[in-house]
Amino acid sequence: MDKGDNDDDSVIITSDIFENLWMSCAVDSTGNFNCWNFQSMLALPGYIQACRALMITSIVLGTFGLAATLVGMQCSKIGGENYVMKGRIAGTGGVFFILQGLCTMIAVSWYAFNITQEFFDPLYPGTKYEIGEGLYIGWSSATMALCGGSCLLCSCGMRSPEEEKRQSHLQNFRSYSYQPQSRHTIQTVSATSNVPSSQYGLSAYV
Repeated sequence: MDKGDNDDDSVIITSDIFENLWMSCAVDSTGNFNCWNFQSMLALPGYIQACRALMITSIVLGTFGLAATLVGMQCSKIGGENYVMKGRIAGTGGVFFILQGLCTMIAVSWYAFNITQEFFDPLYPGTKYEIGEGLYIGWSSATMALCGGSCLLCSCGMRSPEEEKRQSHLQNFRSYSYQPQSRHTIQTVSATSNVPSSQYGLSAYV
């Protein structure tokens, strides 16, 4: 009898179950998390595999966009002082950010569409899930990436060709203005300055 009571006292009720692209987790009534990875990648539905590929592509594009933006910033010393080229590199970073936002938006929206479709399907035999916090974070990050990439691309593309030409001339003027004088010029000046003194002899003062 005591054993049965102890068994009844040790019953733990699962309070929450959630899944993502990589694992499935459950939270019991005591607050403990129990997670397990999906056993087979090929056994997963096609949309989960596609969402995985899109999210990995998004991370790679975001990394390239961040690197290109850091190189293309005018305040950075990377890449020298060729501001026209640095502006083009920054614009390329904006394109990478836009592509990152598109990949994230497609993956998150596709995953949310399948969740809602399974939830409202009365004939679906599996476990039905609702939209969690991770999807809202994904939508927010995709929107920020799209907005940031668009602003970066527009700010680099607003320069007219005349302004870029003027900036290149200014850069060339800076490079030429700081060049030191050659030794030949200095010797010529010193030679011409010594010519008047060599023309006079001792008889000139008599």
